[in-house]
Amino acid sequence: MLSCACEPRKSSVTCLADIAEHNTKSDIYVVIHDIIYDATKFVDEHPGGEEVLLDVGGQDATEAFEDVGHSDEARETLETLKIGVLKRQPGDPSPKTATSVVAPQAQVNNAGLGVGLYAVVLIGGLVAFGAYQYMQQQAAAGKA
Repeated sequence: MLSCACEPRKSSVTCLADIAEHNTKSDIYVVIHDIIYDATKFVDEHPGGEEVLLDVGGQDATEAFEDVGHSDEARETLETLKIGVLKRQPGDPSPKTATSVVAPQAQVNNAGLGVGLYAVVLIGGLVAFGAYQYMQQQAAAGKA
């Protein structure tokens, strides 16, 4: 029984309760970034196999989709399956988001710190060597 007054095939907006009913190989919807996609015709073509889609059928699949790191071509294919926009109801879970995108940036920043650290150590060594040479010259001049 539907808890929303709209049906995805007839309207561009629907709710999670309606989407949840579309979770079989012959009728499968997924939600990614609050956009509803009818993946029924794509189940057999999915490179990861039908099980991947069946596991997230009738649900918000945003996190699963983004965690895989789909190509631009996959995203273009996804656009051809778009059938509507999700209308979140009070009590619906909050939108899922992928957090793995932040980690690669952090790794890049850490690599930059390592190079900077080498530069600081090298400059410090040169300053120490220069100070040593200066002290040697002063000591030699004092003896003469």
